[in-house]
Amino acid sequence: MAAAVATVASTPASRARRLPAHPLSASTAAPSLVRLAGSSRRLRRAMRVSAAAEDADALPGPGAGDLEMVPAGLLEDLPLPEGTQLGIGGLAFQGDMGGGFAPGGGDGGGNKMLDRGINTAIVLGASTYALTKLLTVDQDYWHGWTIFEILRYMPEHNWSAYEEALKTNPVLAKMMISGVVYSLGDWIAQCYEGKPIFEFDRTRMFRSGLVGFMLHGSLSHYYYSFCESLFPFKDWWAVPVKVAFDQTAWSALWNSIYFITLGFLRWESPSTIFSELKSTFFPMLTAGWKLWPFAHLITYGVVPLEQRLLWVDCVELIWVTILSTYSNEKSEARISDGASISEDSEDTSR
Repeated sequence: MAAAVATVASTPASRARRLPAHPLSASTAAPSLVRLAGSSRRLRRAMRVSAAAEDADALPGPGAGDLEMVPAGLLEDLPLPEGTQLGIGGLAFQGDMGGGFAPGGGDGGGNKMLDRGINTAIVLGASTYALTKLLTVDQDYWHGWTIFEILRYMPEHNWSAYEEALKTNPVLAKMMISGVVYSLGDWIAQCYEGKPIFEFDRTRMFRSGLVGFMLHGSLSHYYYSFCESLFPFKDWWAVPVKVAFDQTAWSALWNSIYFITLGFLRWESPSTIFSELKSTFFPMLTAGWKLWPFAHLITYGVVPLEQRLLWVDCVELIWVTILSTYSNEKSEARISDGASISEDSEDTSR
């Protein structure tokens, strides 16, 4: 049997290239040769194939120390040893026979790890900075204080520092608070949408925080003053009137400002922005009615004018999550639909 296959391998009619022999011992080659050769019927077929295919390549197989080449046409009928798979263009070995590489590759995993590292650094850095500022508000007076005294006076003195900032520069203080709240709200929205906690979209979070800083803090400062001048009444019925005005005129205006500004920051066209705003205007407005009327009973009935934005920003953590989800769902759906239409048009053109 071995002599016959060797004769096939050396037949001039095959004219196949000889590949380097597999580094296996002769004792291992004999059983491999038996498995490769199989029955006499398969051997005769191998002889016919090798005689007909003048330029056929020869592929090494297990036991190639004695069997110098195997005609490529015989591969699909030969029983393969355990741990060997027949792939496109040849044999792929598994287990100890390996040494190859998986398809694909690239640096996608490296980029993902880099993004995750940057996001982790941002979260830990911001958290550390905020906690440090809160815990060290009294550091100039710590001489002789105990830990209990530091923790006891920390909330009261942080509140005093906030009130002092409101007196010194109220607009800037409220802008900074709104910027932080809108960034956190978008981060919460992304986590709610299913993204891991440290794999959020930094650009999206930055856009939301920028809108909160540049627009919400300043506009809300002037709005609450305007609302008090518009409804200066101190009677009980003035509270539901202010809530109704807030949840119609002001909510419609602010939701539109937020949506339009985010659209321009995403470099979307005006027609696209207004089309998406038209489809989400009433859903966003009615979604707010499930939350804000109850919160604003406290806003206009209990909280002093200068402290209203702080209370509202605490509730905004929930509302910004809803706003951000509405805005980005429309944008991502439009991008996905555009990609699908593009693929369909390419398939049609083919």
